[in-house]
Formats: sequence, C-alpha cells, structure tokens
Amino acid sequence: MTDTDTPGVATRRGAAVGRGIGIGLMYGLWKPRVLGSWRVPATGPVILAVNHAHNIDGPMLMGTAPRPVHFLIKKEAFVGPLDPFLRGIGQLKVDRSTTDRTAITDALGVLRDGGVLGIFPEGSRGEGDFASLRAGLAYFAVRSGAPIVPVAVLGGAERKGRLISALPPLRSRVDVVFGDAFEAGDGSGRRTRKALDEATVRIQERLTAHLAGARRLTGR
Repeated sequence: MTDTDTPGVATRRGAAVGRGIGIGLMYGLWKPRVLGSWRVPATGPVILAVNHAHNIDGPMLMGTAPRPVHFLIKKEAFVGPLDPFLRGIGQLKVDRSTTDRTAITDALGVLRDGGVLGIFPEGSRGEGDFASLRAGLAYFAVRSGAPIVPVAVLGGAERKGRLISALPPLRSRVDVVFGDAFEAGDGSGRRTRKALDEATVRIQERLTAHLAGARRLTGR
C-alpha cells in the first residue's frame, strides 16, 4: 500500500489542498484580518471551536488558520459534486439527527493522528454567540485530551452590499480572532455524563469570554 492509498495520509493531504483553496477564495473575495493565529499549537492534536453566523465561517477558517483543518460538516452539504469535493479536501460528514459513529470515529482519528479538528459547537448557523452548545465538543475534547482553541469570526453584520443574506458583503473586512488554548476536562480523565456536562459548562464560559474579548478588540 502506498502513501496515497492510506486514508489518513490522503485525508491530511486533502486538508492541505483545502487550505490552499480557502486561502485563494477567502482572500480573493473578502478581506480577512487574522489576529492571534500564533495561539494555535504548531504541532499535535487541537480542536478549533468556531462561532457560526455566516456560511463562509468554515471556508474562512480553512483559509486563515495556520494549519490545515478537518471540519465536521452536516451531511446535507454533501450533495452532488460537493460530496466528492468536500471528502477530497479532508472534510468529515456528520448526521446531526443521530449518534453518527462513523463521524465520531473519523473525528477522533484526526486528533489521534495529531491533526486539527474544526467544530461549530452551536451545531448550526445562528447568532454566532455560543449561547447554546452541543455536548459533542466536550466529548471530543475529553475523549482525546486535545486542547481547544476558541475562534471568533466577526464581520459582515451590515445588510448593505450583501448579495446573499448568509454571506458578508464581498470585499468587506472579516476578523478572525484566535484565543488561548485550554483543556476542557477537569484533569480526572472521567468521561461520565456528569463530567461531560461540567466540561460543556467550562467550554461555554471560555468561548463566551473569548467572543466578548474579540468584539472589544475588533470593535465589532
């Protein structure tokens, strides 16, 4: 078996290609301002927890993060030609209506291999304020031991100039603010429901604080 036949290697290479595409598209269509990217560990597993207010939040992070990112993306996005494309650039399909064990295995595999997993902890696009978190982020963080880096994607709140309501106006500035890495667990290694619930509370507090700080920093 060659390297290109090995799923893990192919996925990592695909994510690297996806990063290149993200850089070209995001810097070509918008004006990203990246703050604090040095806070992302240069090596080893890490989870990027991103607020989700625009359809470009995932691609924006793929194009501005210092390392290739594997995002958990809802299965509804994998339609037509987007299916092989998203798979080809190392993105992971997840069925949000059930416990998707394949997606869980794939995501943990990314972290086990020392990669970067991107998660929208709110589950779906909304206000992007981390007000309602799902337990998945806590599970992956506690199970893998990977640190979490909070990320705030801000900008495009203005209606004027929008071609599509879910996108910031073209050529507008979008701020991407990376926060300090932190551990979600309490150090005990417990994976009980109570431990995960407590981790979710800790995560929400850290993410909400980071978002507030990012808004103050950027004036958004």
